[in-house]
Amino acid sequence: MQPLNSPLRLPEAEKKSTDASIVNFAQAWAKKYVQNLESEDNILAIKIGRSQVAKILQESLRSTSLDAWYKTERLISKEMKRHQINPRLVDPWHITEDSFRVFEKVIEVYAKQASPQRLAIVIGSDVGGIRKKYTAEDPRIIGFVSMQFHYTGQILLSNIPESERDSVRQYFKVIDDHLYMPLQRAYDAAANYDFDSPILAVVQKLLPLSREIAIRICERVITLYSNYATYSGNLSEPVVKIATIRDVEMFQVYLWVCVLEQSIAAVQQELFPLAVMLYPTLKVRWELVRQMIHLLKVEIKSCLGPKELSIFAPYLEVLWEMFSPEIFPDTL
Repeated sequence: MQPLNSPLRLPEAEKKSTDASIVNFAQAWAKKYVQNLESEDNILAIKIGRSQVAKILQESLRSTSLDAWYKTERLISKEMKRHQINPRLVDPWHITEDSFRVFEKVIEVYAKQASPQRLAIVIGSDVGGIRKKYTAEDPRIIGFVSMQFHYTGQILLSNIPESERDSVRQYFKVIDDHLYMPLQRAYDAAANYDFDSPILAVVQKLLPLSREIAIRICERVITLYSNYATYSGNLSEPVVKIATIRDVEMFQVYLWVCVLEQSIAAVQQELFPLAVMLYPTLKVRWELVRQMIHLLKVEIKSCLGPKELSIFAPYLEVLWEMFSPEIFPDTL
């Protein structure tokens, strides 16, 4: 394998800019929200009134933003020194301001009883822009930003009645999808392909299956490591389970970007440094990560034919090698 600071590039495919490709790709992702919800009525139904829930969220947002940054800084501030991150790049005021602005929009959309898939259209590009801004100079900075968003969401959820949390959580998940995952980068890469490109087709084939794949992998990992606990709790606890499913989805999106860009740069320059910074702090052992990658390889192989698999295989292998026991020898 080439050195980690030298992106591996596979042979370029013929690419052509097309609006149809990006629209189709984005729509396919948005459809997942419809598929994962029982019905629109169930999503919109609330017991104490949506406007009241929105009011609670809005009134607590400012103090929540400050509390979230305190938790973020307490958890990973030491990583700045350990990883020699330039403190100038971690501006708490800008990060909390960006977080506040996004959650304000989310609460507004929620109050208007628009669906989560509608929210994805409203804030997708904004959150993608935030992600692009914070990964431009040092991709690891998105770790601080994502923790700020994560804790803001967790604290806000704790302020509303438990009966309403699942409904609101669906809206907060839209933020997670666009912040943790390089979706905008995937959209941009997809736009370079002809509508009938086999590379685009294989990614679109896996896209609607990504959450099901993530859930199956999460359940399997919980079974294999039933007694293991991360920083946030046991693997089977709801908050940890949600985060695990999100991370498995995130790894899949990074794979899509690699395939679409025909380069491992996204994993090499973003995912890998971020994992090295955050996973040890969150008490996620490397054996868990390897097990997840192994199960992901199994799932993808079961979904694709030999020709389709040949498109993904080099990147799956590179992903495994980067997190291999030779690099991270710890075991549970």
